[in-house]
Amino acid sequence: MLIVEGWVRLENAGEIERLREAAVEVARAAKAEEPGCLDYACAIDLADPTLLRIVERWTDEASVAAHFQTPHVMAFSRTISDAKIVGASVKAYSAEVNRTIMER
Repeated sequence: MLIVEGWVRLENAGEIERLREAAVEVARAAKAEEPGCLDYACAIDLADPTLLRIVERWTDEASVAAHFQTPHVMAFSRTISDAKIVGASVKAYSAEVNRTIMER
């Protein structure tokens, strides 16, 4: 399994709002249409309204590579390329161990 985790800091909260629809769509489409996608979420940080958090889980590297070729990722890339980004860091991690921390 691969876990993709990261953040994008935007100039202001208005930039987050401008990206909201595109971020919701890329997450929805990835979960609904991509067989290797186990989970995909974008969220505004509760303590910082200019910080967009990204968390994804994928079955393998090939699924992540295929993800970047989809129409919804290309549309999101076009939208975010116009954003006023102050900083960003998104990394992929290999996850060999899986244990439950909390469950209800």
